[in-house]
Order: sequence, then structure tokens, then C-alpha cells
Amino acid sequence: MTSQTITADAAGTWKLGDLTINRLGFGAMRLTGSAAFHLGTPSDREKSLAVLRRAVELGVNHIDTAAFYFSALRSANELINSALAPYPDDLVIVVKVGPYRDYTGEWATPARPDQLRGHVEENLRQLGRDHLDVVNLRRLEQDSIAEHFGALAELREAGLIRHLGISGVEPKHLAEAQAIAPVVCVQNRYALDRPDPEGDELLRLCGESGIAFVPFFAVAGSGGARGATDTHDDAVLAVARAHGVSPAQVRIAWSLHQGAHVLAIPGTGNPEHVVDNVAAGGLRLTDDELARLDGSHRP
Repeated sequence: MTSQTITADAAGTWKLGDLTINRLGFGAMRLTGSAAFHLGTPSDREKSLAVLRRAVELGVNHIDTAAFYFSALRSANELINSALAPYPDDLVIVVKVGPYRDYTGEWATPARPDQLRGHVEENLRQLGRDHLDVVNLRRLEQDSIAEHFGALAELREAGLIRHLGISGVEPKHLAEAQAIAPVVCVQNRYALDRPDPEGDELLRLCGESGIAFVPFFAVAGSGGARGATDTHDDAVLAVARAHGVSPAQVRIAWSLHQGAHVLAIPGTGNPEHVVDNVAAGGLRLTDDELARLDGSHRP
């Protein structure tokens, strides 16, 4: 597989409501530093801008971000605005609201339903837009998301939001949200080496309803917010060797092979890694390879 010749459309497309995107997208969390949030050292600004521009050059038209993606010196939304505005007509920017970090970078009290408008408006301001394409409500352990999701549904009716999604949820929360307003995506932690029966059920439910399922930390694995794991099981390493690709590319490809409704949003602060991540959308795994990899996720 030659990474330089592969663009994001190799992974195929999906629709978030009426918005057509390539299934291989980009997660902005890694733009701000060596690790997410305040955990690492701030990134080189020009390098982060180059990452975004390279991603779009390669056909990426789906970027996942949030106002709370920032480090001591960098804001993911500000970088996106500076690198890509005026935005391409086909670029879909998805944001998350709910969590909140104060000016020191520490996590503060999550938003109440009546505070979500402020979160939406802050993303609008930082991105320089008059509406948001998709807003995901990130659940933070509350048993019911009805009030929070209902508040976002009102903002959708007001024209500030085009489509709605949910994140960090259980199957019952998907049903709860669907009873209030259309859901176009579910974004949950989900990875090849992380057995997750509840995630598998959500994956199935989303497929049946035509809803995008968007795994995060699919490449990072156990590394989570601190960065990609460097520990890979024998199945991942064997498939990587067979195709002449990296273990990270195998992880991305496995995610995309879980269903036509599954999107990938690998993030990086390295322009070279963007090329490799996009190329993973063109990696075709055999049934035997998928079965072997599935053994890590569904023992």
C-alpha cells in the first residue's frame, strides 16, 4: 500500500443527516500538544496548521473538535479557524459540548442544560461560524440525558445547530435522545483491543437506525488522552506485517470494517502521520484477518 496515493474517499462515504462526508475524518484533540488537554507540552503552531491543511488536501471533510480542546498555548478551534477559514463548502465540523475546563485548564463543573447555549456560542465564536454542522452532547455520568439533549434540540430549532449527536452513552441514552430529536451520530470510546459488549450493542443499534458510529481512542487504545499505545498484540502485528503498514493503520482499518456506518477520526499533530492515517482508509482486510483481529475485541 502506497500512502502517498491514497485519499480520504478510499474509505467510502456516509451521511450525517443531509451532510455527505468521507468516512475517514480527523480528530482535533492532538493538535494542541504532545498529549490531550493540559497533559503534555504545547504544539508548534505552524506544524499544527500544516496538519489541518494537509488533511483537507487529502480529502478529509469531517473534523471533530471541541472548545475544551486546548493546552497552555493552543486552542484546537482557533487552529482550525486560522488554517481553514474561509471553510471549504463540503467541510463538516462536529463539536462536543457538556464538559467544561476553566482558564487554568482544570476540569470544572459540567454544563447544566441552561448553560449549553453558552457552550454552543463559544464554539461558534472560536470557529468563526454562524451555525454548527453537528453538535454532540457528551454525557458525563448523568443517568438521563433528556434535559440536556432537549436543550440542544431547542437550539437546533433556533438555527444554531444543524444536526445532533451524543457521546459517551449507553444504549438506553440513544433511545432517550431519539424520542426527542433525530440523532445522526454516536461517539463512544471503542477500540480493537478493548472488549466492550455495550459498545458492540450500540454499534449494532446505530447500524439498524442509519446512525453513524464514531469510535474515539481507536488508535490510542489504552493510552487514551495521553497518546497512542505502543503495545500491540500478535494479531495486529501480524496483519501489519502482511500488508506492510503500521499497527495504527490496522487499528483504523479494523474500525472502518465494523460497518458501513462506522467513521474514523484519528488525530495527530504530525503531517506525515496524517498521510498514513488517511491511507488506512484504503486498507482492505481479509475475512481471516478480521476474524483474527476480532479475537482481541471479542474473546
